Amino acid sequence: MPDHSFTLDTHLVDIPARAVRPATITVENGRIASIAPASVGLEPKGFVLPGFVDAHVHIESSMLTPAHFAAAAVVHGTVATVSDPHEIANVLGVPGVRYMLDNAATVPFKFAFGAPSCVPATTFETAGAALGVEDVTALLDDPRIFYLSEVMNFPGVLAGDADLLAMIAAAQRRGKPVDGHAPGLRGDDAKRYHAAGISTDHECFTKAEALDKLAAGATIQIREGSAARNFEALFPLIDEFPGRVMLCSDDKHPDELVHGHLDALVRRAVADGADVFNVLQAACITPVEHYGLPVGQLRVGDPADFIEVDSLTGFHVLRTFIDGVCVAQGRESKLEVKPAEAINRFDCSPKSTEDFAVPAEPGKSLRVIEAIDGQLVTHALELEPAVEDGAALADPPRDLLKIAVVNRYADAPPAVGFVTGFGLQRGAIAGSVGHDSHNIVAVGASDAELATAVNAVVEMRGGLSAVDGDRVETLPLPVAGLISLDPCDVVANAYESLDHLAKAMGSDLRAPYMTLSFMALLVIPSLKLSDRGLFDGESFGFADLWV
Repeated sequence: MPDHSFTLDTHLVDIPARAVRPATITVENGRIASIAPASVGLEPKGFVLPGFVDAHVHIESSMLTPAHFAAAAVVHGTVATVSDPHEIANVLGVPGVRYMLDNAATVPFKFAFGAPSCVPATTFETAGAALGVEDVTALLDDPRIFYLSEVMNFPGVLAGDADLLAMIAAAQRRGKPVDGHAPGLRGDDAKRYHAAGISTDHECFTKAEALDKLAAGATIQIREGSAARNFEALFPLIDEFPGRVMLCSDDKHPDELVHGHLDALVRRAVADGADVFNVLQAACITPVEHYGLPVGQLRVGDPADFIEVDSLTGFHVLRTFIDGVCVAQGRESKLEVKPAEAINRFDCSPKSTEDFAVPAEPGKSLRVIEAIDGQLVTHALELEPAVEDGAALADPPRDLLKIAVVNRYADAPPAVGFVTGFGLQRGAIAGSVGHDSHNIVAVGASDAELATAVNAVVEMRGGLSAVDGDRVETLPLPVAGLISLDPCDVVANAYESLDHLAKAMGSDLRAPYMTLSFMALLVIPSLKLSDRGLFDGESFGFADLWV
């Protein structure tokens, strides 16, 4: 009997009924034809439940094509994602979004892409493309586009920016939800932001903030990714507001995706005491209902999208089915991934050591970015510089390092600042993954090593690098400087090698490259660096390096 027509004796996990019962599921032509009580005396093995849905993720952060991402995710029971392609859109514009849509269509995984609303994210950085109201409206008319992607320019919404409001109105006219992004927004400002038609938020890093946004009518996406980890603060909401919360990863690097996805988050939530049916509602049901996804919910007539797990505590995925086809079994993907082509935009030339020099200003302190492990937010510090021969230098023993952002779309001098929190005692790391405009971001213990790390990225026309003396390691990312064409295990191995080298050089960050990629994300406070200079996320304007 072919995969798309079969019967399965199992323990059925009925999330709406909050019940588990023995049942026989019959699948015909990829849909659930019937669900009947299991035969008397039958002792089924395993538990069947709807597949997991990542409610907000940037596929590009996995450094995988959509097809390779799907092949990795189905092993962990994920059958669908709500995917924002604004990373590749910032590099390549609408053609980048189309690339993601077309590649995703080569596998049966259920991708729900959004139309990016903030490309570029701000006017304070150099991006590779811009999407106006007409571009976004045209994307919203594509049936493969399910929603308007996160509206990151929340000051613009509060100020009544005409273009932003036009994009939101265009989504509403088409009955498509609007995703939010408003870190730290509270009280009346949160009410005004969500009253503009914005239905979600994934940026809450305290429960108090999430409660304000819930009161404003938002659905909260509890995020646990490779850099931002907000689950610990927010997971009580799963039981307190069932049906009003979803689970998401936002950004998931390949080394972590190899080992787990939403299955790990579900397992953790249940282990921490959350009600299993509330957890599964957040992981399986609420995203489908909120975004109107064509994903089956274990009902007669639905597409046969479901997973089989060993227990409702371990949640080890035995098999994953999409449209009645077994796409993963025994931790092996059955998806066939076809070769893809690379598209890119990368137009800068190598830099010299002298390009990263910072002349000292006597009697003044440095305004320094403080990176925080597990968070996208940073702090702003004032520290005394280390000065030699009239130049301000990195001071690794104090964890005071140089950070640089290099325009990758045209030749321009690097923007150079200082950062603490990375911990490097020597060497440098760099990458062309630099949210959201994806210029080259680098952190290093010396100007020479910074230049070497940046130039390794320039030579690849996009990728990640690590420099330790004469040793240079790289991970090429030929698709938009963001994505590899290799499968997850290959990319994960190369990424882990870079990660190990960064940590051998002294970094104690859990994910140094993921943290690095957010040091240029200006829409997250409080202090960041763009290719045009130091940026204060609180006042939303440029800041002086010297105080």
